[in-house]
Amino acid sequence: MAKNRNGKKRNGAASMDISEPPVSDVPQAMDTSESVAQGPVSGDPIRKLKKGRPMKRAKNVRKMKAIAKAVSKNEKTAEKVSKNESKKVRIQSAKKLYD
Repeated sequence: MAKNRNGKKRNGAASMDISEPPVSDVPQAMDTSESVAQGPVSGDPIRKLKKGRPMKRAKNVRKMKAIAKAVSKNEKTAEKVSKNESKKVRIQSAKKLYD
């Protein structure tokens, strides 16, 4: 069942609350604090946002899963390579002991 995303249509103008006196009638103190414009934080790199059509949720989920799968596969491969290297080193050192 599809959701109705249009919301309610409102007819007529909303009434305004006029019970309090306007702010301009009451005297106020002047703000004398200095405001300093803050620049970007030096540690954060400036990221460029991609403009364009936003991705659908299902497509985004598939893409994120594919990226996570590729990363884990890459990590497994790196682990296997390091395991094989250490195995070769152990075998070579054992051979040197008996030679």
